[in-house]
Amino acid sequence: MNNPNPQPLLSLRTAIILLLGILTAVGSGALTVLAGGSPAGAVLAGGAAFAGAVLFFHAIIA
Repeated sequence: MNNPNPQPLLSLRTAIILLLGILTAVGSGALTVLAGGSPAGAVLAGGAAFAGAVLFFHAIIA
């Protein structure tokens, strides 16, 4: 059962897209809190930013 060439869990493209989405979400959440928003609002803003960023980066990264 020892596989000499295991397949990666995620492709490099997928990992980059998700990483950029996470960075966008964290930035959006941090800016929301710094602007005086509540932590719950920051989580919602970060989630929306993550979804939008993943769609955006999926479209532009070949």
